[in-house]
Amino acid sequence: MEKEAKSRILVVGATGNLGKLLVRSSVSAGHSTFVLARDSAFYDRFKAKLLHSFAADGVTVLKGSLEDHGSMIEAIKMVDVVISAVSLKQVLDQKLLILAIKEAGCIKRFIPAEFGVDADKVQVIGMDYEFYEKKIEIRRFIENLDIPHTYICCNLFTRILLPNLVQQNPFKIFGDGNTKGVFVEDRDVANFTICTVDDSRSLNKTLHLRPNGNFCTMNDIVNMWEIRIGKKLEKEYVSEDQLLKNIQEIPYPKNMELIFIYSAFIKGDHTYFPIDSSSGLEGTEAYPSVKLTTVHEFINTLPL
Repeated sequence: MEKEAKSRILVVGATGNLGKLLVRSSVSAGHSTFVLARDSAFYDRFKAKLLHSFAADGVTVLKGSLEDHGSMIEAIKMVDVVISAVSLKQVLDQKLLILAIKEAGCIKRFIPAEFGVDADKVQVIGMDYEFYEKKIEIRRFIENLDIPHTYICCNLFTRILLPNLVQQNPFKIFGDGNTKGVFVEDRDVANFTICTVDDSRSLNKTLHLRPNGNFCTMNDIVNMWEIRIGKKLEKEYVSEDQLLKNIQEIPYPKNMELIFIYSAFIKGDHTYFPIDSSSGLEGTEAYPSVKLTTVHEFINTLPL
């Protein structure tokens, strides 16, 4: 029996931190890979160099943008799967991309720019400056148009929050320090995402990344950091009330980090709910061959 060909993948937002890793992972997995880049990217020294490196790896680089309907349709018709890694400010602009996917009628899967806490499960709606509301709006837009999809929920990126949590003095522990959060490396998120594109098990479902070695409480984090630096740290416990007060007093967007901390380590938004097999699956169970960087391994790479 002839093996089914790998899907052709288009990455939108390919010059961003996660986008470039999605492109690399797609190429490494043997997919014909395409990127859509706006004109300005070709005149930005860093982005132009990145696009050139993509092309050298066999990636097809196309000019276009979410605002250029014609370029999107042209690009979409070349592929089977579209992955969006656009920035937060462009989350709602994905509606333009989704409408183009609907019009093209050839896409067997769309993966929107989620890559965080499950927006339908988060308990900080109303205090997050519409961070999650926008993602929920995109989910419902996808579903109402009957677009085949997969949502990727990795919870927190290790590189964004974890270094700030450990490299503080005194070490702040939020709440009682016993609520578990989940951190995942960008590269691992990209690899898991690419695993889903030809997997029927993840179609119209949410892929949750909850690796055993990436669960940790604030107390776990401080213990790992103390071992890393070889000494005990002064600890300051920040109550839920005090954290909420700090969130209110610090202006947006500087308070967003504290909102993410509140969501993860007070409300338990990463772990309070079980994964419903009818609507989701856990990444490490579905794709056990994907090598992961654990929180402990990541902490050991941080400078002392």
